Amino acid sequence: MSLKYKNIILAVVGLVALSACKGGGKNTSSTTGWGYNNPNTGGFEVVNDYVPKAGPGLVFVEGGTFIMGRVEQDVMYDWNTIPRRVTVASFYMDETEVKNVDYREYLFWIRRVLVTYPQVYRTALPDTLVWRSPLGFNDPYVTNYFRHPAYNEHPVVGVSWLQANDYCLWRTDRVNEMLLVNEGYLNLDLQQKDEQNFNTDAYLLGKYEASVRKNKESLKPGDTEGRRINFEDGILLPKYRLPTEAEWEFAASGLIGNTYDERLVERRIYPWNGHNVRNSESKNRGQMMANFVRGRGDYMGVAGNLNDHEPIPGPVKSYWPNDYGLFCMAGNVNEWVLDVYRPLTYQDMDEFRPYRGNVFKEIDVNPDGSVKNVDSLGRIRQRDVTPENTANRRNYNKAYYINYKDGDLASSIENWESTEDYGKTSDKMYYQGENTRGDRPNNDMTTLVNDRVRVYKGGSWRDRAYWLSPGTRRFLDEASSQSDLGFRCAMESVGSQTRKN
Repeated sequence: MSLKYKNIILAVVGLVALSACKGGGKNTSSTTGWGYNNPNTGGFEVVNDYVPKAGPGLVFVEGGTFIMGRVEQDVMYDWNTIPRRVTVASFYMDETEVKNVDYREYLFWIRRVLVTYPQVYRTALPDTLVWRSPLGFNDPYVTNYFRHPAYNEHPVVGVSWLQANDYCLWRTDRVNEMLLVNEGYLNLDLQQKDEQNFNTDAYLLGKYEASVRKNKESLKPGDTEGRRINFEDGILLPKYRLPTEAEWEFAASGLIGNTYDERLVERRIYPWNGHNVRNSESKNRGQMMANFVRGRGDYMGVAGNLNDHEPIPGPVKSYWPNDYGLFCMAGNVNEWVLDVYRPLTYQDMDEFRPYRGNVFKEIDVNPDGSVKNVDSLGRIRQRDVTPENTANRRNYNKAYYINYKDGDLASSIENWESTEDYGKTSDKMYYQGENTRGDRPNNDMTTLVNDRVRVYKGGSWRDRAYWLSPGTRRFLDEASSQSDLGFRCAMESVGSQTRKN
């Protein structure tokens, strides 16, 4: 090699080295100049070029701004869906409603693993008696709909909001457990029992040991035992959960198919274009777009030419998906969302990621600050957030924000706890709760608008077309269930808002 080329090579190597010293390169800190992922410079580990991934069954929903609320006449005169512009961050959502076979897998796991606590299995069972009707012969569905394999692909119903949330927690742990098994950090332990079952939070906090196969090699100087996988490694996924009302409505509207250069071409009444409930494409023209009640007594049409084919909930992929690829966002079954119901939500909500139902909790710790051992189901213990145990952190001085600015007494009277106005009414008050003092008018008044009532949306197999519009909303006690009410899960989308699966 000539001297000329040797000098060129040396110059290039020198520039690369100089760049690294100045903070250039992905393995060097741009603020300190110390190297990442290098035991010779402390061993601080950073995952470069991370590519976000969706959990099983999820579809990426690119967020954005939209008009949340009513798009047609409020024929129920509830006045609880007043239109308002909000922004929803990108997130993941189940392609379909949770199916009977999915929920039976959950029950099978509970019975197999939580052997000492049969009450957990009984609590998780869907209420199949929701099918009973005093003037209808629906009794066969009580025994057939959930268990018979002919209904495997049909959405699970009879599940309360509380049960749906428990399912989301279980699904999070099973997905993350299998990810760690596939990466070789856990053994596939089919003998785990009771509190020894895998829990994501317990693993991250060092409170799960049962099936740990190996630790990740640590780059920290002197650390020969390695370390647990942590959240920063990018292996574990965020938690499955119910979608918020704003997320659900945004995803159901599917407006990504109606935008052009930041302009919305057509605002939809339903999850598809047009004002009709029939398919407008030439090859499928006239076919019903959803499973709903066409008219009085008409649940599926005339024999030989059934209009929506299903008198009860049909298979979760029976109809056409919307522009996000989500099936049955109108009809089939209504779906639980995360929010507590308030009629005034559309007036009080934040403009970014609106949500009502914030109840903050924190990890329960011992007096010395160490995390307490897991409970009998293998879950990390949590406690309510109070000013006393959060050292007056600004955002946690009050942990219970469900009632914030919703028209109740506490929201309508300033400093009411410390003034002579305690317990009195306000002309701004929408509803009244319990009154232990007995000095307030309407002391015996009751209301379904309380902290245990949750929103559900979407319309169902026994609803008229009005309820198929994503902006409509109804509510039900979180411990109740119905034959036309199911759910689907969602997950946070970390990182960029525009990526694709």
